Amino acid sequence: MASPPPALDGTCKLLPGPAPGSDVFATVAAEYAALAAEHGPRNVLVLKRHPTGLESLTDALAEIDRERADGGPRSPRIESLPEHASKTIEEYDPTLSRLEYEERIELISLVIDGASRAVPDYLERAAAHESFSRDVGQLLLAATRQRLRLDDLEIDDPHDCLAFLYAMNDRFHAELDDRDYVERADVVPQAVDLLEADADGLRTRVTGSFDAVLAVEFEEYRRLDRRYLAALTRDADLVCLGERHASVERTRVEPGRVATIAAEAGLEVEPLEPVAAAEDGTEGSPPSPPHRAITRFLATGETPDRTTLDAAAGAEPGDAEPAGVARRVRTETAREQVRAVATEIESLRDRHGWSHDEFAVAVPRIERVPETRRRLRDAGVPTATIGTPSLADDPAVNELYAVVTLQCERERDGDGDRFARAESPDRRRGSSDPRDVSLDRLRARVPEFSPDLLATTAGASVRRSLERWIRETDLKGRIALEEDWIDAREQYEGVRRVLEIARFVEETDLVGPDWQGLRRMLRRTIQYDAPYVHAVETRPPTGGVTVCAVDDLKYDSRNAVFLLDLIDETYPGEQFLTQLFPTAWLRNMPAYPAVTAPSDADIAETFETVDADGFGDPFETYHAQRSRRRLALGARAAERALYCCSYERGSGSLQRTYDESRYLKLIESTPGLAFEEIAAAADAAIHGETNALEALLAQPRGELERVLREASTGGEADLGETEALFEEIAVVLEEGDIDDELAEAVRSQFEFAAGEVVRDD
Repeated sequence: MASPPPALDGTCKLLPGPAPGSDVFATVAAEYAALAAEHGPRNVLVLKRHPTGLESLTDALAEIDRERADGGPRSPRIESLPEHASKTIEEYDPTLSRLEYEERIELISLVIDGASRAVPDYLERAAAHESFSRDVGQLLLAATRQRLRLDDLEIDDPHDCLAFLYAMNDRFHAELDDRDYVERADVVPQAVDLLEADADGLRTRVTGSFDAVLAVEFEEYRRLDRRYLAALTRDADLVCLGERHASVERTRVEPGRVATIAAEAGLEVEPLEPVAAAEDGTEGSPPSPPHRAITRFLATGETPDRTTLDAAAGAEPGDAEPAGVARRVRTETAREQVRAVATEIESLRDRHGWSHDEFAVAVPRIERVPETRRRLRDAGVPTATIGTPSLADDPAVNELYAVVTLQCERERDGDGDRFARAESPDRRRGSSDPRDVSLDRLRARVPEFSPDLLATTAGASVRRSLERWIRETDLKGRIALEEDWIDAREQYEGVRRVLEIARFVEETDLVGPDWQGLRRMLRRTIQYDAPYVHAVETRPPTGGVTVCAVDDLKYDSRNAVFLLDLIDETYPGEQFLTQLFPTAWLRNMPAYPAVTAPSDADIAETFETVDADGFGDPFETYHAQRSRRRLALGARAAERALYCCSYERGSGSLQRTYDESRYLKLIESTPGLAFEEIAAAADAAIHGETNALEALLAQPRGELERVLREASTGGEADLGETEALFEEIAVVLEEGDIDDELAEAVRSQFEFAAGEVVRDD
């Protein structure tokens, strides 16, 4: 049964399209200032649909409060909508517990294991794939957020796979209700019910502290979000602020333009021009981005007016400078792509004096963040992204899992014979036995490890036993000593998560409160965990280059933004929505919690960038246009320079080709839009300390190899240049203020080049 349409009373002000991030912040600040002047800053609640970008928006609004504050600094009341809904539920029932991610994995797996309903054959086969559990989890989260229940579906005969999964989800939530848990994805739906029913006078208590609500990012508010907003603002002034041509998340589940949706909800729609951010010509004020026309083209399909451009430039038609220019980086491999980005970042820092936190590197999916960040750091570029990576990749978590595994062995088989055999010289190295693998891991990580250490740290409580292990082996101290601060912080978070799982094991009746129960839950969590599924902080105090998914840049701005992996495989891509089902199935799954069967009218109403003469396949066209919007929103985050980065891909044979995104090709073929090529070759200018060190270390061998090549082919080599280069290096080594280890490394390169592999010092 479809939920009733929300009824909103207020104004919806819409920007004409994605404006530069600083202009968006300035516009929101202006609207907030008007409401604060009328109602007082503490009586204005600012709700943003998504938590990403909340810090930047808070900073922009805090400046308004500081200017108005009479008795000291104030801070605006700004929250994400899910966070506010969570507090609403806590106001109703403070004893209600929110289910943590790890706990959700365990409970839903038990529900599925205990299902009496026959598992469809397709799901049985699909379960063998690595991403199966993750894909199922994402589908059920989406169904929960939209409150899709099997009995309420308007479709008489849903696909048997969806029917099974929805039945499991319903049973899962029945278990949650019995245990007084609430799932995070179910926070907004439950808060809507409580507010609409005014349960125990909840709406009066929640809404009594504000007189006005500014709903930011309104283009992303879904049906249930709008119902929550309607229930919250029955007695408050409501101003919604949105952007046309900017919805990515909402359009995943419901088609339509934000103006149409706002009008149908009862809001008075008004156009709003963006407020320019400090474009007053003073030093430090941001100029108009050179790629602004490209951002507009990607979002709306609007092309530059060539006649106007030529006349303004006083040039013959076709000779004027392009209206929109972005920079393009092409490399042969994905690894070289990141290396070229690192070099360009250091080049920009040398030329403009920008700090590292004025850069952002955006990848298509959040799973690409860990690898990209690591490669940037290997190239000498500090990164700032903090989050919770996959537990399977966390060394500290793997150490604790090894401890749990061995404690299980001790608990089951005793302390004596098996561990004595494990310590014997005849023990087979490289064994795949979990006991042997765990012992090898602990020996490698813990100084002076012995099985006796497991006995001395074991106790009746699994949580306190792990805490004792952490203290006795100085795990946190080892992390701080051996890891960079970013890795250390993430590993501390991993340790915290393991201890939280141990606490949950001791308190729940889902599994036994012992080592076996903890190992089962921890193994399942590690197996099903995804990289960076939890909060990601993009501006920690120490600074550094932000590495994030492109969607996280929507409410952010940096001097330079690098959009990575702009190949057709990712923008728009070949698989939309999920890997769980074939695309052909999705087209015939109207019960799937996303747009799967858009009509031509839906596509035309939602996107202005489609070809009016024909759409091709409606499903692919619809979601390809969403991908194009993602690029536009990532591009608008760049205040000074936008870099579009791509690399060659194999084509099933030895041949490789540039398979650039169709949107890059479209930009390049559009009059008035252009790319500036950035040199990414090995002989390009050297920037950054790491690149300089590598170039210095490569010179001795490279120069001698050049001379040998010339001699072997009968050519002539200018030894004078070689001698001059070597003399210059020698002078630097003798007189320069350089590290002794670096000087030794350079000398070693000369010896290796000369064939002296072993030194006789």
